[in-house]
Amino acid sequence: MYRLLVVDDEERIRALIRKYAEFEGHQVTEASTGMEAVELCRKSANRFDLVIMDVMMPELDGFSAAAEIRKTSPLPILMLSARGEEYDKIHGFELGADDYVVKPFSPKELMLRVNAIMARTRAAGGPARQQESFAGLTVDFGARVVTVDGRRAELSPKEYDLLSYMIKNKGLALTREMLLTNVWGYDFYGDDRTLDTHIKLLRRSLGPYSKFIVTLRGVGYRFEGDGKEGGS
Repeated sequence: MYRLLVVDDEERIRALIRKYAEFEGHQVTEASTGMEAVELCRKSANRFDLVIMDVMMPELDGFSAAAEIRKTSPLPILMLSARGEEYDKIHGFELGADDYVVKPFSPKELMLRVNAIMARTRAAGGPARQQESFAGLTVDFGARVVTVDGRRAELSPKEYDLLSYMIKNKGLALTREMLLTNVWGYDFYGDDRTLDTHIKLLRRSLGPYSKFIVTLRGVGYRFEGDGKEGGS
């Protein structure tokens, strides 16, 4: 499940992408101009996992918008354009675009490309910042170090992997199947008790910030960075 920012001045294109993206379980935020996209990313880049950006837009074109986003965020960007000339593709890639799709496009192929970009990005460490902080809880993804009120928390490798995955998908409802698949791997054949045990151990390690891990009864868990709700 990915959080996508879809930027296109044509409402029908945004609606088409939204339809297929939501069918696959992704969350979609729309922007109709390049300026709107830049502002959204400037205010909360961590809110998104990937940007799908049209090139030909009034006021601020997609290339310029992508360049502005790149100044403050490493978010993956997939460019859309009715122009398929080599120059345009090269220009897009030079600006840091991760892929370039020519209109008209197959929505199914677009989603496959989104999945491919995210697979590469997360394998390389993800688009998220190297460090995330929530009150007194800080996670350094590069060093794989977690600190609680300035003191290093002694997490097991699997506890860290679980916390890292939840933070990179913060705000999203993560089912038990999703957690087992993405944290333990496709070859894992354990049961839900393994997940529940690690959640319990992780909450113990996080101390007062265990409240950030919210239990969704009958579904799974969600990481709430503002800690408005408590887990159980």
